[in-house]
Amino acid sequence: MIVVTGATGKLGRLVVESLLTRVPSAEVGVSVRDPRKAQDLAERGVRVRQGSFAAPGSLAHAFEGATQVLLISVDKMGEECVTQHRIAIEAAVTAGARRILYTGHAGGGPASRFQACRDHAATEDVLRASGVPYTVLRNGFYASSALDFLAPGLESGRLALPVDGPVSWTAHADLAEATAAILADEGCFEGATPPLTSGVALTFDDIARIAGEVTGRTVTRVVAPDEEFCAGLTGRGVPDELAGQLLGIFEASRAGEFATVDPTLKRLIGREPISLAEQLRERVARG
Repeated sequence: MIVVTGATGKLGRLVVESLLTRVPSAEVGVSVRDPRKAQDLAERGVRVRQGSFAAPGSLAHAFEGATQVLLISVDKMGEECVTQHRIAIEAAVTAGARRILYTGHAGGGPASRFQACRDHAATEDVLRASGVPYTVLRNGFYASSALDFLAPGLESGRLALPVDGPVSWTAHADLAEATAAILADEGCFEGATPPLTSGVALTFDDIARIAGEVTGRTVTRVVAPDEEFCAGLTGRGVPDELAGQLLGIFEASRAGEFATVDPTLKRLIGREPISLAEQLRERVARG
């Protein structure tokens, strides 16, 4: 039994779909906060159980009988994030899982300038101390984040962001396919994987150029001072702490923390990773 957490989220859903092409549905379970959102999976033979990292008591039932548990990192930063991950790891150990997989980050490290990467490093410490074999998926930075940063610039023609550095922006779909391949091969990657990244690292100068090519509209890259960027976020209602954390993405990228490009993802999925241009075309087509 392979149990996937967060299976109604963007990455988790794609992992389950890819996993179902590799193993029988009776060997797949999902732990979700709202089982109603996974009803279609239940109808296809997937075991659906309610479970939440914020409710430790729910995880014993959700993880029951699991041989492998995929913990998809929570969409939070700071101590709350690490605490919830610790709860989930302890529940997987108690359930008797033979392997725990965790969606980490290619730039994860205790000295990172980006809070989420420090959280990933702290979670890896918990995994190492768990006594259970584990695999950390060192995922490249999600390309959807780059497209979110780009969105206002597509409207205005002016992409105003802080100084950045190259980032190996990587598609959710590619990472999900690679994760399913690793889950289906229980002996694959003990400890941390190599970085699972796209084939190229791009700056926002590159992304502005790509946006112009894809849309036919001029998108001008403008450097916004760090303070101006944060003030713009807080002016739109973003809490000060979160604004500082988002600035950390740019501070980390210009320090080269996300610039690594590695061929492992391509090898796992058997094709070239999806380019940022392809993902932008898809988003533009969806409107």
